[in-house]
Amino acid sequence: MRQTTKKVISFILKSEARLALRKYKPKIIAITGSVGKTSTKDAVYAALSQIAYVRKSEKSYNSQLGLPLTILGVPNAWNNPLNWLKNFAKGKWLILWPHRYPKWLILEVGVGKPNDMRETAMWLKTDVVVITAIGDTPPHIEFFDSREHLIEEKSGLIKTLKKDGLLVLNMDDEAALAMKHKTKNRVVTFGFSEGADVRGSGENISYNAKGEPEGIVFRVDAGGNSLPIVIEGVFGRNHIYAALATLALAHGLKWNMLEAANALKKYDVPPGRMRLLQGIEGALIIDDSYNSSPFACESALRTLGSVKCQGRRIAVLGDMLELGRHTDEAHKLIGRIAKENAEVLVVVGPRAQSIKAGAIEAGMAVEGIFDFANSREAGEFIKMFLRTGDLILVKGSQGMRMERIVAEILLDQNNKSKLLVRQDPEWLRKE
Repeated sequence: MRQTTKKVISFILKSEARLALRKYKPKIIAITGSVGKTSTKDAVYAALSQIAYVRKSEKSYNSQLGLPLTILGVPNAWNNPLNWLKNFAKGKWLILWPHRYPKWLILEVGVGKPNDMRETAMWLKTDVVVITAIGDTPPHIEFFDSREHLIEEKSGLIKTLKKDGLLVLNMDDEAALAMKHKTKNRVVTFGFSEGADVRGSGENISYNAKGEPEGIVFRVDAGGNSLPIVIEGVFGRNHIYAALATLALAHGLKWNMLEAANALKKYDVPPGRMRLLQGIEGALIIDDSYNSSPFACESALRTLGSVKCQGRRIAVLGDMLELGRHTDEAHKLIGRIAKENAEVLVVVGPRAQSIKAGAIEAGMAVEGIFDFANSREAGEFIKMFLRTGDLILVKGSQGMRMERIVAEILLDQNNKSKLLVRQDPEWLRKE
């Protein structure tokens, strides 16, 4: 889509979205950060949908186009002019004629370049803002002068809060916690750190009678109450943090915490985010193929290393994009961490050669490392390489299309469209 056309479409959509918000006056929860936005959005939706009519951003509709699309309740028309015209007509009809409209909107808000958040803050007014985590080397950093510049951009979402709005912050992330000084609004914190308003502890991986991993269990303490939380079919702290953020929001808004905790059992885990899948040859897949950043990749690798398995731990890691001058060192660091948490390393893409270099420097045997130019080549190799009992982590930036590897080794081939990311026709047509 040409930039001029995109700007025109964005202007029309935002204009209609502002009018729709003015007419229906929904409560708005906006979520940002560098890690865990989508998981948090889906966890919040699981809790809130039990008590109210709510709409969430679909997939990762977190851009200047995605936000108004969610508000208007229309799909992305991609490069189809006719469908964009239909969207404009639906938006106009929503404004002119009374509709049943959500009481709550849950919006995922991302930034890809400077001033993205400022443009959002100009027209969006929120009731709750949730900041997930920033990390040491966040994605998209190559488009900003520094990490501090990117953090300042993300913190701009706080300016959208109404006077009586609530700010929910990750206490374990220093940059996120520091944002409490940017507002006079009420603040609720979550995390594993002592002093968090909603504190997690006792995290463990659950196993079935066969000794196979099933999911995660942990405890949450808030307001003098202690609650057990179970989330099946996933691994990783990102899902624990999503649950903690949801319970912090519930605590701040004085919802019933027990009901919110029970609702998390129905948490619809998004594809490609530390999701546990059955693989061919009796292997298990940790599918984290949606995207990657140094912070998220390190967390995923440590999870891989902590899970009991009967076979080999295999880390399949693709390039991490948009890191700018941090690219080489960030990838080498991941290689060093991979050496400590996997017996086999498969790297995909030119930048991932630095992952290989980091692993070798840390003492990983060259015979246990395999490298490929792209995900298609890697997928063909891994399909022949897997053995019974293997546990395989697949992770890489969106542009690396690592879901193609998962598709090659997924046992349930009939449900790829439900289980994997980027299965829309528009994505499948892309090289």
